[in-house]
Amino acid sequence: KHNFNLLSLPSNELKMASYVRNTCAMLWPCVLLFIAIAIASGSAQAHSSSNSYITISKFNEAAVLRADINLRDIDLVFDLDQNKDGKVSWGETLAKTAELKLWLEQGIQLSTLNQKCALAQMNIKASDHADGTYLSVEWTVACLDVAEDELLGLTLRYDLMFDQDNLHRALVKIDLPNFQSNAILSPDRPEFTLSKASGSSLKVLERYLLEGVWHIWIGIDHVLFLLSLLILAFLEPSRKSVIQWPAVQNVKTAVLDILAVVTAFTLAHSITLGLTIFKWLEPSADLIEPAIALSVVAAALNNLLGWAALRRWQLAFAFGLVHGFGFANVLVDLGLPSDQLAIALGGFNLGVELGQIAIVLVFLPLAWWLRNTLFYRWVVVVGGSLTIAVLGIIWTLQRTGLQGL
Repeated sequence: KHNFNLLSLPSNELKMASYVRNTCAMLWPCVLLFIAIAIASGSAQAHSSSNSYITISKFNEAAVLRADINLRDIDLVFDLDQNKDGKVSWGETLAKTAELKLWLEQGIQLSTLNQKCALAQMNIKASDHADGTYLSVEWTVACLDVAEDELLGLTLRYDLMFDQDNLHRALVKIDLPNFQSNAILSPDRPEFTLSKASGSSLKVLERYLLEGVWHIWIGIDHVLFLLSLLILAFLEPSRKSVIQWPAVQNVKTAVLDILAVVTAFTLAHSITLGLTIFKWLEPSADLIEPAIALSVVAAALNNLLGWAALRRWQLAFAFGLVHGFGFANVLVDLGLPSDQLAIALGGFNLGVELGQIAIVLVFLPLAWWLRNTLFYRWVVVVGGSLTIAVLGIIWTLQRTGLQGL
């Protein structure tokens, strides 16, 4: 038997043993975090929240209410996937028609100043959106016609899905004469009352700016792509492996690197956002959504493999063009005022940038403080990048329909 004592080792071996011991001590939480998130993300979606779409429009001199709700969300309430194959079929959905009708009419209510509106003649069908198949339901609103005096004071209340997902949002679009308007309903603001559309450019700018901020904050694929490109800004590139790169000692160097990445990403997605909104270029969401997921994988793997052929700001610009198409799809779903299109587009884009800046301002001081530690290299760089890469692969499989095959 031999008693092993670190203090009995020669100095160079002692340093190596200490390094291995410290490295292992720092690595295990990284491994646990990676495993936990990878397992939990089996059903992860590209956005931390989900959206439904509510539209009130005119058809044959009557007001029509339409609700589009993702079958994936409805499955959380009704367990539609009866054969447990990981997919919700239209037949499984129709089997719950009676329960769905009751649930929808309890969770979506219209009222005027004097009475609750009955919803008549429900029509149900499936519709395709960028993020999957939706249940689409239409009702004729029985308590009013489309006369202007009947519409004033009309209130919509929405309570679906908030108990299952507090980040769920209902995107409301009013498409009626003299009442073109949009709103976002949330657990804190479940009601919307119809009033005359404001022609104020400042109001339009404010509204779409807030929607831009909100979208970047709930768009976890966009956020993780950006963070992947910022992680290495606090380390000095060298020929060694990434975990051996020395920490940046001058904060100006890190800030300039971050500024280059954010500027490139901003410029790129602004270009394709504008091209799509003005209908000069309209690629299919079936191509864009998987491409965004692949960009997350590429950015994360770049941190681990240290590809020197492409600087991170160049990666931000190249894939930022793709992310811009994704922003445009969301903005189209929100609805845009045709008479103030440029203002709405500018407000949304500015909101996205402000949301990005907020994320950077939170990340920058934390990363600067941790940059000299093994924790930063193993947990943040290695563990974080591995986790982001796995999430990106899962999202790619989901968006190409390959998950579960």
